[in-house]
Amino acid sequence: MNALFSDRDQALLLDLLRLPSVNPLEAGADDPPSRLPELLDRYAAAAAEAGCVTVRLAAPPAACLDRPGVPSTVRRAAAGDPGFLRAQPSLLLRLGPERPRADTLMFNVHLDTVAGHVPPAFDGVRFTGRGAVDAKGPAVALLAGLRAAAGHPAVGRDVTVLVQAVAGEEGGALGTYGTRPLMEAGHHGRLNVFCEPTGLRALPRATASMTARLTVTGEDAVDDHPDAGHNATALLGFLAQHLAVRLDGAVPGTRVCLAGLHTGRTHNRVHGTGTLLLNLSYGSTEDGHRLKETVTRHVTDGLTRFTELFAGAREFGRTAIDAATVTRLDWDKQGLPALDNHDPWAQALLARAGARPAADDPGFTCDAIWAAGLDDAFTAVLGPGDLAVNRAHAPGEFVDLADLEDFAQVVHRLVTRFAEDR
Repeated sequence: MNALFSDRDQALLLDLLRLPSVNPLEAGADDPPSRLPELLDRYAAAAAEAGCVTVRLAAPPAACLDRPGVPSTVRRAAAGDPGFLRAQPSLLLRLGPERPRADTLMFNVHLDTVAGHVPPAFDGVRFTGRGAVDAKGPAVALLAGLRAAAGHPAVGRDVTVLVQAVAGEEGGALGTYGTRPLMEAGHHGRLNVFCEPTGLRALPRATASMTARLTVTGEDAVDDHPDAGHNATALLGFLAQHLAVRLDGAVPGTRVCLAGLHTGRTHNRVHGTGTLLLNLSYGSTEDGHRLKETVTRHVTDGLTRFTELFAGAREFGRTAIDAATVTRLDWDKQGLPALDNHDPWAQALLARAGARPAADDPGFTCDAIWAAGLDDAFTAVLGPGDLAVNRAHAPGEFVDLADLEDFAQVVHRLVTRFAEDR
């Protein structure tokens, strides 16, 4: 078997890893400015060598932020930065002429990253650097596989391949201004593959998530008279524990992440304001509705319980009495679809191409949610490496050359067998 991930691909991956593309929703003070537009130009140039033409390279329309499901964090960021969308274009490539959906195969890969950009390295076996596995490495392996597949006479002649190389996957944006506009414009196919680290398992599902924000807006007090203020630390700390107990397993098939809790950093005052964040994932839209209702109910129950426990306490009496008044539940993100689809023909095709079975893997949240509900289509999440093992979103992110080669081979076989078997 001839190797597909060439020295040229190795050089391209190192080049893309050197170009920072941290999503602005993630970027910290130490992160260099994103060079995503330049990165996409280089990716498009490399794709042209595989026979792909650039159909579109542009920022998303501003109207996409007015759609239901757009996280409030995205809306706020765009409102505060007129160049927010302009700095985050997405790229649409096509191998072959435009064809009906039944004769089209689509790949989606995101090229924005989380924070923590570091200089990349390659030791001949392993690439390290931000985006190595999530998802610049898979993006380059995809091109290597397409370059090999383009040599098949039916690829480009009888079937067409689309590639969406998008921004807006990280930072909680969840594809609302990257993948979603492209999908809704019809740029998808009979088979759609979202390139994420799955250990080469073809996952037919992707969870969606919502973010609940509990905010306390009370009054501060000096430490000598803590009873005079509203103690957001005590209130939100109690609610965090209450929700941890009540929500754990409350809705089967969902996951609850108690995330950031912040009230203040000083020791000599009562902090009257603060926030508690919960990230909540679900495998079906119905489960999402149930989980939201459950969270809302237990927040109300928790406030009632806090009042009952602390109403007579010297230091926390005012907080107890006013708990429900000074606490607000908002949803930074809600109403997103979840993907769960099945197609014996497409799943058999993926297996013959070398993709591993999904087994009982529940999947994870990614842009594939925007393929939920497509008619006469199947969508899988598939890629090299593993989110946890390869330290995606963490220091030391890496991907092995052998895994990229394996993915390129799977892409090659998938495209050619799609052309032969559809």
